[in-house]
Amino acid sequence: MGRFLMRMEVLIILLVIATFFSIFIGVSEVKPLQIFNLTAEQKNILVSSRIPRTVSIVISGSSLAICGLLMQQLTRNKFVSPTTAGTMDWARLGILISLIAFPEANILLKLLFATLVSLFGTMLFMQILRRIQFKDVIFIPLVGIMLGNIVSSFSAFVALRTNAVQSIGNFMQGNFSIITSGRYEILYISIPLLVLAFIFANQFTIAGMGKDFSINLGLNYHKVVNIGLIIVAMITALVIVTVGMMPFLGLIVPNLVSIFKGDHLKNALPHTAVLGALFVMICDVIGRLIIFPYEITIGLTIGVIGSFIFIVLLMKGRSRNAL
Repeated sequence: MGRFLMRMEVLIILLVIATFFSIFIGVSEVKPLQIFNLTAEQKNILVSSRIPRTVSIVISGSSLAICGLLMQQLTRNKFVSPTTAGTMDWARLGILISLIAFPEANILLKLLFATLVSLFGTMLFMQILRRIQFKDVIFIPLVGIMLGNIVSSFSAFVALRTNAVQSIGNFMQGNFSIITSGRYEILYISIPLLVLAFIFANQFTIAGMGKDFSINLGLNYHKVVNIGLIIVAMITALVIVTVGMMPFLGLIVPNLVSIFKGDHLKNALPHTAVLGALFVMICDVIGRLIIFPYEITIGLTIGVIGSFIFIVLLMKGRSRNAL
């Protein structure tokens, strides 16, 4: 059953169905049968809110899932992701710095600061990873989580001292209800980054086998790893600046795909992208329906579901190591 659900055709069909539901769910009623006979108000709702929201869900879901896959490949640890490596917390710190230093700055400057700081934090995590002798499969992500919590606490302290709590609070929880036309287009920058990930897929696979092995095969190990980290940092910053934090997405989706599709990056990338978009779409629909007409933020919905799956993966990882 699991292998059937992981077939690309099935995933695409499920994503199309979920997308259809997403477009027509909301407080303002727009029925599918009215699609060719819409009022001016209904057209405005679709063009300005529903379609941008759905597009941003697909792009951010697939992008973050692929970020998780890249990090797991480069660190050779199935429990590393932008969440457990602290990348998201560093990106939020970058946004806070831009808000304090340049309060009137546009979204591109926030993106620049978020990218640079998240790249620095991710490289710092990689350096710590290289120096850790006890490389247990569970210990490594816990180090990243602790590092991320330190950064998050520092961000909260700075925000309190500078009266920026309310401003930075918008980036604490992922929320698609704020997505409207003119506010999500920056996510399109993720698309060439995803294409770049596909181009370097084979190199990332080799780099994931270790530094010595990669160098013996003639691969520029540090260059490939740095390209992967830049892709992860930029995409993470893009999603947080536009939507906010979506925890565990980059952790659970690649692990679910690897169970059925294996660890070859080029084979896993398409399934990871589609499953990531599908997972976020389903969580978003659940969040909009569970207390309708009100809405639960996507960060909370994914956090609850993702944390449960994360615990299951931790338990399975521990049991495999015990064998």
